[in-house]
Amino acid sequence: MQTNHYDVIVIGSGIGGLVTATQLAAKGAKVLVLERYIIPGGSAGYFERKGYRFDVGASMIFGFGKKGTTNLLTRALSAVNTSIETIADPVQIHYHLPGGLDLKVHRDYEKFLQELIAYFPHEAKGIRQFYDECWRVFNCLNAMELLSLEEIGYLMRVFFAHPRACLGLVKYLPQNAGDVARRYIKDPGLLKFIDMECYCWSVVPADKTPMINAGMVFSDRHYGGINYPKGGVGKIAETLTHGLEKAGGEIKYKARVKEILLDKGKAVGVQLATGEKYYAKRVVSNATRWDTFEKLLPESELPRREQRWQKRYQKSPSFLSLHLGVKADLLPPGTECHHILLEDWGNMEGEQGTIFVSIPTLLDPGLAPEGYHIIHAFTPSSIERWQNLDSKEYGERKEESAQLLIKRLEHIFPGLSSSLDYMEVGTARTHRRFLGREDGTYGPIPRHKLLGLLGMPFNRTVVPNLYCVGDSTFPGQGLNAVAFSGFACGHRIAVDLGLPSA
Repeated sequence: MQTNHYDVIVIGSGIGGLVTATQLAAKGAKVLVLERYIIPGGSAGYFERKGYRFDVGASMIFGFGKKGTTNLLTRALSAVNTSIETIADPVQIHYHLPGGLDLKVHRDYEKFLQELIAYFPHEAKGIRQFYDECWRVFNCLNAMELLSLEEIGYLMRVFFAHPRACLGLVKYLPQNAGDVARRYIKDPGLLKFIDMECYCWSVVPADKTPMINAGMVFSDRHYGGINYPKGGVGKIAETLTHGLEKAGGEIKYKARVKEILLDKGKAVGVQLATGEKYYAKRVVSNATRWDTFEKLLPESELPRREQRWQKRYQKSPSFLSLHLGVKADLLPPGTECHHILLEDWGNMEGEQGTIFVSIPTLLDPGLAPEGYHIIHAFTPSSIERWQNLDSKEYGERKEESAQLLIKRLEHIFPGLSSSLDYMEVGTARTHRRFLGREDGTYGPIPRHKLLGLLGMPFNRTVVPNLYCVGDSTFPGQGLNAVAFSGFACGHRIAVDLGLPSA
């Protein structure tokens, strides 16, 4: 057998790509993952500096629960006989919002509701009705195995096994969280809060957030909970990669795919920047759809389906990120791991408006030297702010932006600037360079209000034998969401190749 021929080639080792690869390797497929960087994980990777182990992206992780079917990271690891020790976080987010709205989303559902109702007592009934409806969505999802919605055999099996759950989900497919919230809630301040509840993980307000996604997140944080992987978020990709290799799959690093090879219009393999070629029956791109169709495929007119998709969706902004090492005594006892800071509702979606904060060493102290903590603060920032700058201008803008961010963060962490031990600043250019994502984007967001999830593409593409996986496909952004995409993609390819599908 030729060594450069495979059943499946996966371009990129983000979580969606790795879940696809491990699902298929576990079913006996010969799988090759090609990663342009030196470690796996993409935006779920890590880097080390002066005794600190920093997560590249967010540290607020869903999908590590121990029950139900929505614990997709637990299930993905289990498929290749691996697991990760995790640390439960009793609070999802500590919000610091305009108008003195300072509250915590406790893992205990009733405790969270009571804290929210204390700020909006006149909306007590509406608060319960909205979040209880989120539970109805979640319970439908949590009743069935989550695989490919493109595979008719799976859909029929699931429908006959769980008809009420399926019909319940169909009802919510065209709905957005904002529409549902306004059925029950009138207070504009509370509706703004629900916008932020969506924005903190979907990067869009409630009117553009699919209700199915909202139901998953708003309920799973109380059901499976937020659980941090011991050793850092990078352990997820490392462990999946180990499981992939144990199952007979391969991964190659420093392997930048330059082109997806076509034969008579069908995807048949890839060519690396080095000129090496690898062939496969199926090719999976874990790159964004912009990178896949505008960079990796031979130059030709963009397929109409992709043109339509790009009219509905646009690239989300990237982030300005501060990875900080700070003295431990900066943080008083009782400080929570995750925070969101916003001073003006009008800036929620603006350039460097909302600030997201993760302090993973409050859960796993081993990520930093003794006596220090990690603070990872990040805020949306588009590539346009960082383009066309020479080296000196770029450095000055990074420093200026970092200092402004630190000044704002001192509202919740007084004395931050004098407690710094280490600081590294990342921009959209950094994310574009190291993650290989168009403009450093963290995924697609709707250009305007759409009908729930009905506009999101599934894994198959218009190019025969080419599939996409990750945040550019159903159900969208977030680690658990891209894991769902990986399960779906692996299932769809397994059926197409005649492998065991369940």
